[in-house]
Amino acid sequence: MESRSREEIARAFYAALATGDRNQLDALLHPEFTGRTAEGMPFGIGGDHDSPAAMRRNGWSAIARHFEARAEPERFLDLTDGRLLVTGRYLGRGKPGGAPLDAAFAHLIAIDQDRIKSLEQFTDTARWHDAAGPLRTVLLDFSGGIATLRLNRPDKGNAIDTDMADDLSEAATQIAERSDVRAVLIAGNGPNFTVGGDLSLFAETAREQLPNRLRRMIDSYHLAIERLTSINAPVVAAVRGGAGGGGLGLLYAADIVVAADDARFALGYGVLGLTADGGNTWFLPRMVGMRRAQELFLLNRRLTAQEALGFGLVSRLVPSDAVETEAAALAATLAAGPTLAYGAVRRMLRQSFETGLSDQLSAEKDSIVAASRSEDAQEGIAAFVAKRHPQFRGA
Repeated sequence: MESRSREEIARAFYAALATGDRNQLDALLHPEFTGRTAEGMPFGIGGDHDSPAAMRRNGWSAIARHFEARAEPERFLDLTDGRLLVTGRYLGRGKPGGAPLDAAFAHLIAIDQDRIKSLEQFTDTARWHDAAGPLRTVLLDFSGGIATLRLNRPDKGNAIDTDMADDLSEAATQIAERSDVRAVLIAGNGPNFTVGGDLSLFAETAREQLPNRLRRMIDSYHLAIERLTSINAPVVAAVRGGAGGGGLGLLYAADIVVAADDARFALGYGVLGLTADGGNTWFLPRMVGMRRAQELFLLNRRLTAQEALGFGLVSRLVPSDAVETEAAALAATLAAGPTLAYGAVRRMLRQSFETGLSDQLSAEKDSIVAASRSEDAQEGIAAFVAKRHPQFRGA
């Protein structure tokens, strides 16, 4: 068989990328392929990838999770060192809610025995950031009725700073505005769920500026918690590593908390001379009891995962490497449920601590009467009579 030119091989490669042709990519990539994506790419996509599988998983698939983008090659130039220089533009948009993407690129491609052995990407990363949309420190994905909200400051323990508070508020707003969201999954990148507030930010802030900075940051964060607790869609949290301080508010917003059996929980305010945020003084006594809440606040007691389960702070424990799988499965189960009814139950459970019995009974009556008018109630009743599994639509 006649050997193809380097340009022909490269063109076949770009065509396979555009169509997502896994078999063609496997045929085109050398078994010893290595790739490099540009440093500074959003969502931590940039870096070295030491195999075809790593490049697919952490390079191209990572781009596809956050962008609808294609590489449009324009020029092919053979270099004296045997490599091929390809220049062109990335075109597309960020998702969800991102801006259009139009970024120049240059790829250095090495070919060995008609297969691509290495690829180095150079691109205008600022344009990728612009296209990524308003979220900088969290990742938000909508798929199959599930909104996945992932804290993304792994090198800082997912500590909540001003940017993350703003991003959480924006993400919660996007979730609340979408009628197709039927469950929410909250998780964190890296070894920790969140260590709470970013203490380095507090330390770097001048004393006279700290109160106003805290006020603005907490306003945004508390808005996120309020919106996550008010939506119809139930919320599942997946907790690995440490969860602390105001970050516990994201656990309180959840209806089910799946934690690693080696996770750790703490408030930490007392050692800082601070009080509380994230709804800790409201949610915690209701979940664990007043005496336990007082001990956790005043003595800065840290809880193991087993203690947190016993206290009622988390719903169930699993091995660390199974946390997100378990939480995702629960979110999928909830997403197939009667979303409107779930929302009513979420609200009634939280208001029950402030409502007298007579008022709560009245609220239950009004709620179940309203729910009986829904399509899901009609489907649920019909499925029960027919002894089949109901197919809820969330309406």
